[in-house]
Amino acid sequence: MSKRKQHAPEFKAKVALEALKGEETAAELASRFGVHPTMIHQWKRALLEGASGVFERGGRKKPEIDEEQVKELHAKIGELAVANSFLERKL
Repeated sequence: MSKRKQHAPEFKAKVALEALKGEETAAELASRFGVHPTMIHQWKRALLEGASGVFERGGRKKPEIDEEQVKELHAKIGELAVANSFLERKL
């Protein structure tokens, strides 16, 4: 049994744009890009549904990362890892 391929977002966008052009059928695109026609339809639908987000005011801003909170969480992870290993040895 083979693993599923993980396609890059750039590749998906390229294939979906080709499908939107309508110059080739989904079957032709599938054989050209080596993916299943169902995937092309899904990527095309996702592109159409998400296209309105490109023109939203303000755009999407990346969430700010609080470095202090990250350090605290890393310390907590370390504490829990030590406690977990201690408890495993006691069992």
